[in-house]
Amino acid sequence: MSKAHHRRKQPEAVRQQLLEVAAKLSLEKGPASVTLDAVSQAAGVSKGGLLHHFPNKLSLLDGLFADLTEKLDRALAERMREDPHPKGRFTRAYAAVFFQPEGLQDGDQWKVLTVALISEPHLRERWRQWMERHLAENIGTDSFLDALLVRYAVDGLWLADLLGAPVIDAEARAAMLARLLALSRS
Repeated sequence: MSKAHHRRKQPEAVRQQLLEVAAKLSLEKGPASVTLDAVSQAAGVSKGGLLHHFPNKLSLLDGLFADLTEKLDRALAERMREDPHPKGRFTRAYAAVFFQPEGLQDGDQWKVLTVALISEPHLRERWRQWMERHLAENIGTDSFLDALLVRYAVDGLWLADLLGAPVIDAEARAAMLARLLALSRS
């Protein structure tokens, strides 16, 4: 009998491992390298095991999207709980999480997801819905023009980081964040 027959089943751990391997493959070799065969082989999981969790490549990307947005939701909620000022609270949390390199965990997976968002209309729609939900939840506090400007500036930096634009040193980055956070309070 093989070890596989004696191995304890840990479906959530296997699922998470598959997501991490898919992200790593995409970063190292490009999104085209993320095939079901490549992911199952690199993860040391049978193709049937992978198909149990993700029946196709799009479902794998959907899984990565869901996993990362759940983590993002938790990070935003934590930042918002710590902020005593309601006006612009969501915008400041969004800026803090995305603007600072240490603010967003799983940075490499986010890079993969960003590339997938650009190339997959289905994922773009999911991101649009995610953002619309958060904006609707915070319409009374984050619907003013300066909050919109801050969020677009943060999105621009996120894209610049993804594309490897000239690196902004930590001091300049902190100063930019401070200006944006002040703008979110006006």
